[in-house]
Amino acid sequence: MSRLRLFFALGAAIPLALGLIATPAPAAPATFTHPGVLVSRPQLDFVKTQVNAGAQPWKAAYDQALASPYASLSRTPKPRAVVECGSYSNPNYGCTDEREDAIAAYTDALIWYISGDARYAQKAIALMDAWSATITSHTNSNAPLQTGWAGSSWPRAAEIIKYTYTSWPNSGRFGTMLRNVYLNKLINGSNSNGNWELSMMEAAVGITVFLEDKPNFDKAVTRYRNRVAAYVYLSSDGALPKTVPGSGLSSRDQIVGYWQGQSTFVDGLTQETCRDFTHTGYGIAAIADVAETLRIQGQDVYGTDVGERLRQALGFQSKYQLGTAAPSWLCSGSLKLGLGPVTEVGFNALHTRLGIAMSNTQTLTERQRPAGSNNLFVAWQTLTHASNPA
Repeated sequence: MSRLRLFFALGAAIPLALGLIATPAPAAPATFTHPGVLVSRPQLDFVKTQVNAGAQPWKAAYDQALASPYASLSRTPKPRAVVECGSYSNPNYGCTDEREDAIAAYTDALIWYISGDARYAQKAIALMDAWSATITSHTNSNAPLQTGWAGSSWPRAAEIIKYTYTSWPNSGRFGTMLRNVYLNKLINGSNSNGNWELSMMEAAVGITVFLEDKPNFDKAVTRYRNRVAAYVYLSSDGALPKTVPGSGLSSRDQIVGYWQGQSTFVDGLTQETCRDFTHTGYGIAAIADVAETLRIQGQDVYGTDVGERLRQALGFQSKYQLGTAAPSWLCSGSLKLGLGPVTEVGFNALHTRLGIAMSNTQTLTERQRPAGSNNLFVAWQTLTHASNPA
């Protein structure tokens, strides 16, 4: 029996009262593992071996990344001092440029490690140096989300370059940027839709690993675990979904309203399922990404209720994304699909490593290979995590 199955077979205590009482998160590791944001060195070595052998789906996924604009060696970074992002990208002053330069840096870092071509490491450094020399703040209503999205990609790139390339003189300046421009805006979270705080905590966890900031790592992990429990419903939660401290949600009507008017709750339903699957996918991706980083850092939450919520969320959304008609009780019988390339990390952790059967998630994941980028913060998951046992 897997650790995840065993955990629930033993009836692990999950509070049933309205409002979340979180399971205390383990303390930060005594020593952080590097590279250790989303991908570890053993995982990277596995991918490198598969790509160099021409094995699938990794070779196709690598070719996809290499052919993308993100990998262009002629890419010119577009940093700006103040990135201003309003609701629904209006205004968009540097928002797309920042997110895509961050994804490009991560893409280049992956290609550097897999290929050994130093030009890609140097391009990743050029992108990171350009932004760390320029940016001072994020403003307007979408600033927290923007900071979460870009801040999720930057430390992935930085971890690979700092710990696998020969020299990065400005890595300290980049760390200062992450602390002063990103972490300060992320660490206290958000009471907006749950995908906001989940993406913000993904960025905060990644940044604190890079900075080796144990107090803020612990703070981000605690907030993440609270939000995961409030984002994905399990029947063991009771009649109503969990809430997070400070949410202001204290009645059934308020909670139903926050859950997009959905009043019937079943395993795997998320707070944004009835909004649309695209935003739900952002939340699911962030849940899996953080869980993967925590595993690398010695806190394996896949064997806790985090893993069960992730499993149920993936299975529930995948079923409908594959074409099952929505029953009348679910979102009034109408779903807005578009889950995105977000299933590979969670599927690999739960299926490949823990051996849990996930038929709908497996069908969707394999159908979407090679998974590309959502151009926000998700990129190249088939390359990094498809059937990756490391």
